[in-house]
Amino acid sequence: MIYVERVDYIRVPVTDIEQAKHFYGEVLGLEQNTKLRHDDWIEFEAGNVTLAVMTPHTHDYEFTPLPPGTIALRVADVAAAKAKLEAAGVQVNDMWDSGVCHGAGFRDPAGNPILLHHRYAPYEQSGSDPESFASTGHAPVSDTGATRQGSVG
Repeated sequence: MIYVERVDYIRVPVTDIEQAKHFYGEVLGLEQNTKLRHDDWIEFEAGNVTLAVMTPHTHDYEFTPLPPGTIALRVADVAAAKAKLEAAGVQVNDMWDSGVCHGAGFRDPAGNPILLHHRYAPYEQSGSDPESFASTGHAPVSDTGATRQGSVG
């Protein structure tokens, strides 16, 4: 078993680094890590994880957009965030309500799907309830399990 301290970064492949720098920094308003000085790798801080926006062709692989659901950005108000993105010219899909959370999807300029997300319902307090997962798409998480640092075994 190993002890995982945290997720350091999620690599986000892009086709145009300057366009991505504008989108993630100016449109989404994420703070850029200014300690790095790379032309092909820019890190943006998104709360508890770093989004490493990078050009795949300079890292020896071909561009492929991320799969849906890779990046879900928690926001206080999905409708308000959606409106701000649309005002900035971003096409955002219709808002949805799963019964426990609100969400709306959009894509970055390279085509990577990103989700605006806000959970409004509390997590289930019981162990595992397959019916709960089937109806909501969210696995129940206990308070103790949600606060522990992860390990892989």
